[in-house]
Amino acid sequence: MTKDVIALTSKMPDPWAVLAGLLSGGPDKLVGTRAEGAVIQLCDPEGRPLVSVEAPLLVSVEGEAERLLGATAPPVPYWWTEARATTGVAEAEQLAGTFATRLASLVGGSAWPPDAAGSLAVVKTDGVSVAPEPAAAQPAIDVLTERVAVVIQDRPVVAMTAWLSDALRAAAEAGLGLQVVSPAGTTLSPAVRDALGGWPSRWIVQDERDGYYDGLTGAVLRWQDGMFAPIACPDATEDDPRTPVAATFQEVRDTGERQLALTFRMVHPADDRLVLGGGLETVWRELTGAPPAGWGTSEPATLPWSPRRLTDVAHERAPEPTWFVVVGNRGRPALATVRITRTEAGVEEHVTLAFGYGSSEEPPLDALLAAAEALATRHHLQSMLVQLRKARRDVAVPPRFEGPGVPLAFVLGAEEVRTMPGDRARRTPLAEQPVTLGPRTRPALYYPLPGDPSDLSGWQDFEQLMRHLKGA
Repeated sequence: MTKDVIALTSKMPDPWAVLAGLLSGGPDKLVGTRAEGAVIQLCDPEGRPLVSVEAPLLVSVEGEAERLLGATAPPVPYWWTEARATTGVAEAEQLAGTFATRLASLVGGSAWPPDAAGSLAVVKTDGVSVAPEPAAAQPAIDVLTERVAVVIQDRPVVAMTAWLSDALRAAAEAGLGLQVVSPAGTTLSPAVRDALGGWPSRWIVQDERDGYYDGLTGAVLRWQDGMFAPIACPDATEDDPRTPVAATFQEVRDTGERQLALTFRMVHPADDRLVLGGGLETVWRELTGAPPAGWGTSEPATLPWSPRRLTDVAHERAPEPTWFVVVGNRGRPALATVRITRTEAGVEEHVTLAFGYGSSEEPPLDALLAAAEALATRHHLQSMLVQLRKARRDVAVPPRFEGPGVPLAFVLGAEEVRTMPGDRARRTPLAEQPVTLGPRTRPALYYPLPGDPSDLSGWQDFEQLMRHLKGA
């Protein structure tokens, strides 16, 4: 497994501390840079990287080290410095560990994982060399084929780090899938799950019984034709191309924990006075009584919540789309991803949000109507779907089966209601008719879905409603 080693320090690593860490391979080790100097690399004699060190991040959001690493960090704000060792080179792992240990010793802090912390002595790397390009061309990519880029992650939570974000972008620009390989017991951040997309991108989990399997579908995988792909059952046919499902994936554990999941889309008029993130904050406050804790363009989320600063970043990147991750506090685990795009209709904000609840906690379902009305009347809501599902309180995605959520409500924004012919939006085949939100002259509609939360009948109601609204 590739070694990611992280120094968590109370003070900013100054240039001399970084230099002392970089000398962990001796004074004759080559040093290179990438990403306009944002990444420093210790290289072999041919200039290929052994260890890549990213610029330190100032983390001002509590709980991120605990959420992503299971580690105790210094009080916020603190500095997060990542070093990534090249795959399959033991000396590179020692270099990364020694770098982080030196950094933590000089500026005060600790190295993660604890077993990666090395001695302060120089690591002997004479004669050590690594794979030639293109496998070492991108620091986060471990294996590169004509079909996929493979990233190996040995950390408790596979998160949308800057490393992984760069790998995802590089793979997409090259027309490749991204396959993330992790050991058993690792979980996936919802931010990564939502970004992986479809085939051939996958989350691949190592398993003692079945070798490898897809952490989201359970399909047993093998390395074939330059990528991880499902194997076929012995009795599979072209008409029924079945694949075996890993036994580990099928070990369902009902802990009583649940998630309240909301997906909503807003379309704002393009205006210099527009402030983004207000709709997300409104929902967060309605359902938790507090705003989000922090946000960032990768994980860990480093910045305290600020719609104004979020808007400034999106404005600077326009007309290119912008992606954000937003997190909650430790008292109420929650995570949202926000994608902002500029279209002919205006500025579109697409939000995927989940709140986690323990077995003795009740999701605030009575607050959903107020949240929907606030979105519809103040934040140009286009549509929203609310679900309740059996899933982990910490909102991480396990490599095991988690059943689909049950739809609790669907909301149609005022503009969509207005453009629908006749009174189709107001008269539905459902037993319970929609609730009017906002002014009656230009209403949005809230559709309670009467499905039993203990089964999947809510999806039948939802599909029936969608067919009706589309005029099918």
